[in-house]
Amino acid sequence: MKYETTTFDNDGRLAIEGEVRSNRKWWIIGIVAMVLAVGIAFWGFGHSAKPTAVAVKKDELPNVSVVVPGSKMVARVVSATGTLAARREMPVGVAGEGGMVTNVLVQPGQWVRAGQVLARVDRSVQSETAASLAAQINVARSDAAIAQSELKRAQSLVDRGFISKADLERKAATHDAALARVNVAQAALGEQRARNGRLDIRAPAAGLVLTRSVEPGQIVSSASGTLFRLAQGGDMEMRAALSEGDLAGLPVGVAASVTPVGGSQSFKGAVWQVSPVIDPTTRQGIARIALAYDPALRPGGFAAAQITSGGARAPQLPNSAIQSDAAGNYVYVLDGQDRVVRRQITLGGVSDEGVMVASGLNGTERVVLSAGAFLNPGQKVKPILKTAQG
Repeated sequence: MKYETTTFDNDGRLAIEGEVRSNRKWWIIGIVAMVLAVGIAFWGFGHSAKPTAVAVKKDELPNVSVVVPGSKMVARVVSATGTLAARREMPVGVAGEGGMVTNVLVQPGQWVRAGQVLARVDRSVQSETAASLAAQINVARSDAAIAQSELKRAQSLVDRGFISKADLERKAATHDAALARVNVAQAALGEQRARNGRLDIRAPAAGLVLTRSVEPGQIVSSASGTLFRLAQGGDMEMRAALSEGDLAGLPVGVAASVTPVGGSQSFKGAVWQVSPVIDPTTRQGIARIALAYDPALRPGGFAAAQITSGGARAPQLPNSAIQSDAAGNYVYVLDGQDRVVRRQITLGGVSDEGVMVASGLNGTERVVLSAGAFLNPGQKVKPILKTAQG
């Protein structure tokens, strides 16, 4: 059986207290060492893992196709809409006194020559009048012949003293009056024949019949209005409505392509007249585009036109590169560190080759060709350079 002996130091404290302090000291040293070891391990792991993380991020950058568009001469194309019409439309009506139409000789779509009869008006009364005037000419000529004979007889008798000079002068005057009556009768007959000729409704020039608004049996007069409409020479045109800005830079003679609504065929033409005035309400003017005749060009129809007017040097991009939102049109370009940058642009003309950029680019930028909707400004990408088209 053991007995613990309790000893006291000079200060009267237990000797065991010294041993407890010694054990606590070693515990603190051990804990500090463990904390240092863990910190060193985490620091070493962080430095060794960082290059790996960067490498993975670099490999995961999205591939983006870009193009350097440069600048080239791009034609200015103006789009417009308008109506088709005859270039020179000729309304034809009654030129004479009119009457009942007896015959209509043409149909819409038919070609006619200058002076060709389009319709005839009854002339039975006018023909009888002409016959009466022709008979009056014969009467006047007979009177003139008698006056001529009497004048000759008087001239032979005056020298022999059987009649006076005064009687001779009266015979000469009678003869002259008879000749005048012949001329009057001939003029009256010519006038009546001219009137009768105007009863025929004729084409003023060669062309294409567009409309007909008269039928046999109809009573017509100079107040009846237009009975036929003709396109002189069959030439057509499109009357394109343009804004005053587009109209200002549009010279006569530039080429145009016209496509009627409902058809896929386009027709080549040229601007032959530019309106000298602007409508104060719509702020638009009319450019008249001359077109050759084609059955598909129907006057009164609606059509769209592409007018090529001059050109300018500017970048040109495909439609896939153009983005738009409430702020307007823009593209994404890459900076020197391959980061996406938004660039506002102003569009010019549109053609089969692409869209002209009127302002916002100088052509040296690397422009994102597609997938712009999936990118964000400031995002880093991996560019793949493509060759500019055109």
